[in-house]
Amino acid sequence: MLKGQPPNSDEGLGPRPGSLPADHRQGPEESPVLPLDIPAPVSKEDPQAEARPFTPKPPTRPRLERALSLDEKSWRKRRFRTSREDLAARNGASPSGGSLPDRAPGTPTRSGSPPCLSASLQEIPSSRGALGGGGPSSWGNCLSGRISTSLDLLHRDGASARSSPRLAGLLPPRPLPALDRSVASASLRTANRVDPDHADHKLCLQARLFRAHSSLGPDRPPSPLARDDCSLHSARSTFSLLAPIRAKDVRSRSYLEGSLLASGALMGADELARYFPDRTMSLFVATWNMQGQKELPPNLDELLLPAEADYAQDLYVVGVQEGCSDRREWETRLQETLGPHYVMLHSAAHGALYMSVLIRRDLVWFCSEVESSAVTTRIVSQIKTKGALGVSFTFFGTSFLFITSHFTSGDGKVSERLLDYSKTIQGLALPKNVPDTSPYRSDAADVTTRFDGVFWFGDFNFRLSGGRAAVEAILKQDAGASVQALLQHDQLAREMSRGSVFKGFHEPDIRFLPSYKFDVGKDSYDTTSKQRVPSYTDRVLYRSRHRDDICALRYSSCRGIRTSDHRPVYGLFRVKVRPGRDNIPLAAGKFDRELYLLGIKRRISKETQRQQALKNQHSSAVCTVS
Repeated sequence: MLKGQPPNSDEGLGPRPGSLPADHRQGPEESPVLPLDIPAPVSKEDPQAEARPFTPKPPTRPRLERALSLDEKSWRKRRFRTSREDLAARNGASPSGGSLPDRAPGTPTRSGSPPCLSASLQEIPSSRGALGGGGPSSWGNCLSGRISTSLDLLHRDGASARSSPRLAGLLPPRPLPALDRSVASASLRTANRVDPDHADHKLCLQARLFRAHSSLGPDRPPSPLARDDCSLHSARSTFSLLAPIRAKDVRSRSYLEGSLLASGALMGADELARYFPDRTMSLFVATWNMQGQKELPPNLDELLLPAEADYAQDLYVVGVQEGCSDRREWETRLQETLGPHYVMLHSAAHGALYMSVLIRRDLVWFCSEVESSAVTTRIVSQIKTKGALGVSFTFFGTSFLFITSHFTSGDGKVSERLLDYSKTIQGLALPKNVPDTSPYRSDAADVTTRFDGVFWFGDFNFRLSGGRAAVEAILKQDAGASVQALLQHDQLAREMSRGSVFKGFHEPDIRFLPSYKFDVGKDSYDTTSKQRVPSYTDRVLYRSRHRDDICALRYSSCRGIRTSDHRPVYGLFRVKVRPGRDNIPLAAGKFDRELYLLGIKRRISKETQRQQALKNQHSSAVCTVS
């Protein structure tokens, strides 16, 4: 050692009574102002202590290495300390080696991170290195108070320097050491190094761990359990897409029948804006004459989920004429195709007329009770092959009426079909218990005037006049030109223009070929001796009480379903929904639960069979040598 050079403070110098412990030394960049009202006592045993000047060096910052991430199994198998062991560890009596100020001066400090720390600790700012001397014990104490209790205990268990983390919990707890009540006590400063009195307390609060469990990847949102504050706000989930409900809103909310509250009502504007910000819903309406065939198509995706639609619709209404004998099987196929996101709100039947209403599962709470009524247009009322079936309900503040009909067949029986229309609008007794949304606009002689939105679809049996030869000649032309030429001979379009049928109704533009009459299983029109004229018998019409509330997006037929002599016809619509009042009898979320479970089981069974078939196909590969 050169003469006049001060000795190194790290060599042979133990902790003096008048100096700070090693874990409180700060670097020149971020050294806080030490309290000046506590005089440091000078030792009388060493008279040369005052004459030895030394320059304190900041402790080396801990080098954070990438350690093993927490595994769920090791998390559950780990034994956490009891409250007595945890208090002992804070005061320096931990079985893992004791407090940092009580160590021997020659004990080397470990710069590695504890073996149980997650890789997310690399995000901790470097200012934390000034809190401790780099040892594992001080590292665990620096983290206390800034992460959850379970992680804090886990890090302390893994920070053992002299014993294995698994053996640390097996050692018997040591008695608590005598606590010096002096303000300058090293044990008090060690245990309370995160107190608000410290100058680096704000820096400790700024840096937080955002992973409450290592299984959460960095691309996932932070867990609400990793927050420092223990208030009720930290319990609010950040993973749910549902809007939080304030307690004062629950107190002031009224679900009484007849409530006139503009806000807070179940059918009001606030609730409507949560699900439909633009106040429009998507609607699917389809009609199909099944010709009484028992055989159902193997796949209904082309009908219910057409390729032109990128998204599924909010409401599905399917009307069937001359339905199959097994009505339950038909409804099960509908539920199976749409999957568990949809529920059967209501299904009704009138002879061979079926109607099924399926709605999105989370929208079932905003529907009123579903009511239905039927009319038979035959002279003999017992024969229910011809007639009409109506289903009505209110969704929020908009009332809907869906009618599926099967009118009289025959090329020249236009007057009979007009009579069927008159019987239907007068005979359907709807609504029954659900109040009319605009009673002053209703007409007692016309059921279609009592609802905001009316969709009438079915086999109307209106034909193309002119004969088979003339129609076939038009069909041989270009597809776009042939459709417009065929509509010039359409009986329904002619009667609607006269105002004799479907008053106030509209039909989307037809851009498809006639849906009747095909040979079963083929794409050719009737080749039998009857030589029926191809016609647009299957139609979808709509009427709106408010102008422009219904917008047609798609109107087409399913050419791929060939199990009947009719092709299914469907329409996609956008319907404006208005807020309502809580004065309607609610359906209370009722739907066909048995059918819902049956549809899910069908999907699971088919998926299992498909995977098994793929497995057998891969395992039965045959190698041939040529």
